[in-house]
Amino acid sequence: MTFEEFKQQHRFSMESICRDFYHANKNRLKIKKEEVVVRNLSNIVETTLAISIRKGFDAMSLRDLSRESGLSMGALYSYFASKEELLYLIQDFGQRTVKTHLEAELRDITSPLEKLRAFIRAHLYLSELMQQWFYFFFMETRAMDKQDRKRSIESELMTEKIVIEILQDGKAAQVFSIQDELLTAGAIKALMQDWYLKRWKFRQRNVNVDMYADYITGMIETSILDT
Repeated sequence: MTFEEFKQQHRFSMESICRDFYHANKNRLKIKKEEVVVRNLSNIVETTLAISIRKGFDAMSLRDLSRESGLSMGALYSYFASKEELLYLIQDFGQRTVKTHLEAELRDITSPLEKLRAFIRAHLYLSELMQQWFYFFFMETRAMDKQDRKRSIESELMTEKIVIEILQDGKAAQVFSIQDELLTAGAIKALMQDWYLKRWKFRQRNVNVDMYADYITGMIETSILDT
C-alpha cells in the first residue's frame, strides 16, 4: 500500500475527528448545535497545536489561544474548564484516532510478517497525516504533570505493545528470529519516530514517506526474519 492509497481508504480531517468527539460526548457538552461545536473545536485544536509547535504548550496561555483563534474566553470555557482539560482533550482526540485507524488496518491480517509490514506503513502514514498531533504527543510529554504524563506514556506503550505482540506471534511461528521482543519493538518505534520528529532532514534528502517505509521495512526484515 502507498501513502496515496492509505489516504483514500482512511479519509479523516480535523473536522471529522471533532465530529466523532461531538457524537461521543454531546450529552455533556454545553453547546448542542453540532456544526457550531465541530467548527469551534476544530479551530481550538488547530490553533493550540500551531501555538504549541511554535512556543510550547506550557508557555501558551488561554489568552494566547483566545487571541489567535478569534474565540472569546467565554467561548473557550464552553468546551473545557481549564488548560489541563484542554490538554486531555487534545490527547484523547488524537490517540483515539490513531488507535482506531491502526486497528482497522490490522484487523483482517493473520500473517505476522504482513501484519508488521502493515503496522509500520500505517503508523508512518498516520504520522504524516497527523504530523502536528504526533509532534505534540512526543514533545509536550515533558511539560505535563504526573497524571497527564502517565496517560501520554500509556498511549506510547499502546502502539509499542502492538509491535511486541506481532513479534511474539512471529517468533512463535518461527517466522522471526529475535532474542528480545521488547528491545526490538522499541528500536522499531524509534525508527518510526525519526520520521515525524526530523522531517526536515528527510525533506532535504528528497525522501518521501513511501521511500522511508520501504527502507525501514526492508532493514527490519533483514534483522529479524528467521532465514
